[in-house]
Amino acid sequence: MTHQQIIDYCLTKPGAYIDHPFDPIDPVVKVKAPSQEKGRIFAIPFTLRGEPKVSLNCTPETAELYRGIYPGAVTRGWHCPPVQQPHVNTVNLDGTVPDEELYIMMDHAYATVVAKLPKAAQRELKT
Repeated sequence: MTHQQIIDYCLTKPGAYIDHPFDPIDPVVKVKAPSQEKGRIFAIPFTLRGEPKVSLNCTPETAELYRGIYPGAVTRGWHCPPVQQPHVNTVNLDGTVPDEELYIMMDHAYATVVAKLPKAAQRELKT
């Protein structure tokens, strides 16, 4: 799966949008309800040492599950401070993780972040 395919899929989610909080070139995908001023990141496509990767939010339990199923291909969020690492997985986009599984992981990332939004914002995104 390519970075563009990841971005395109993530943008199908209610309230999802592209932002560039780190630099003007590399995009991240955030979600926010219409009434919110700021969004929250749920997907970060990036390249590290020439290899395409994506970091996705997750619950600590799901993070450990995927790291166990795909050792080496799914790792702790490399860019995150240690306190956030249990809540983010970095996935190699080298084909080790099947595309079908990546879609499930992106859905989970979105749902995980939306669940952390205020209840009113969650309701806005469901309508």
